[in-house]
Amino acid sequence: MAKKIIKKKKSSKKLFIPDCKRFTGYKPCFPGTACYKECVDHQPMGKKILIINLDAMGAVVQTTAMLPAIKRKYPNSHISWITLKNAYRLLDNNPLLDAAYVWEPENWMILQQMEFDVVYQTDKTKRSCAFGQMLKAKELLGFGMNKEGKIIPQNKEAEYSYLLGLDDELKFRKNQLYGTQILHESMKLKYQRDEYVLELSAEEKQFCESYRTENRLNNGDLIVGFNTGCSYLYENKKMTIDQHVQLINELSAVPGIRLVLVGGPEDTERNAELVRQVGNKVISTPTTEGVRRGICYENICDVIITGDSFGMHVAVGLKKHVIVWFGLSCWSEIDLYDRGIKLIPEGLFCAPCWKRKCPYNLECIQMIDLKKIVGEVNRVAQARK
Repeated sequence: MAKKIIKKKKSSKKLFIPDCKRFTGYKPCFPGTACYKECVDHQPMGKKILIINLDAMGAVVQTTAMLPAIKRKYPNSHISWITLKNAYRLLDNNPLLDAAYVWEPENWMILQQMEFDVVYQTDKTKRSCAFGQMLKAKELLGFGMNKEGKIIPQNKEAEYSYLLGLDDELKFRKNQLYGTQILHESMKLKYQRDEYVLELSAEEKQFCESYRTENRLNNGDLIVGFNTGCSYLYENKKMTIDQHVQLINELSAVPGIRLVLVGGPEDTERNAELVRQVGNKVISTPTTEGVRRGICYENICDVIITGDSFGMHVAVGLKKHVIVWFGLSCWSEIDLYDRGIKLIPEGLFCAPCWKRKCPYNLECIQMIDLKKIVGEVNRVAQARK
């Protein structure tokens, strides 16, 4: 017997595709609902915005400071962000972001099929510039690439940032603007000295509390963290082992102060050597549990002593009191938001320089004022009493 074929009735109604942030097209936004018939909790997409930021991890944290300004300018908006795999988790729990993409071929295809009202191309790199210009965007701000493969500013407001990369005198000597202000103005955003947006989840906050309790760090002591290293790219930002040992020995003798070592995988050996030399004067936190746990270990501290590094930006994002030394990098571009001090190599003609190899025996590191660090920690400790 021939099988009866049942034909579907053609609908006279056009299929409804909700203009809603929640709608994905492959499952209901809420169990038991039918989004194509009726939107239960309508959240319009508004302005569709993409941030391209493939820079260093610290720069990604710093770039989050532009999110509040975007939301002020476009209150009704959907903000996406594409970044490198090592920085992707820095965007977790961000209340101002709607979507985050890892820099990989699958996501390139997805983003190239989408349409954006505004693309903020924040990087001065060829891959970022080329990718930005491949997208369907009504407005591309920041940086792009010309037909000869040269990086160029896309809008007049980005020209100052562009020139900073070409003029050492302007960057190292004349500029007094914070990097966040330069970024805002380059992207045609109103600068209001917004803070970084770095949020912990409820689980992460509980982890921090548990760690403090387990290590008896909840008795009112001032918890001082040493971010001991930096990335392999600019290893000359590091304070020496001997300098760290001297600081730890002095500060560990002060009642009411507890010391903690923090850092990433690149700091594992260095931190182990410090523990070997100073023993139980410090608590050495794990360095290989991933970037989110690394953020948590910084969060248990009240004060962070650090070089200009990713760890410094995390401390700023967590609103810690930051004591930061500078040498090869530009201290004028860093905003501590009135929570901390900068140690600058005064009168050193070669600093800042942004050189990976130092021809002058790292004088900038030798000049770090350890007494000033100790004095600042003591000042903060006294202010808490």
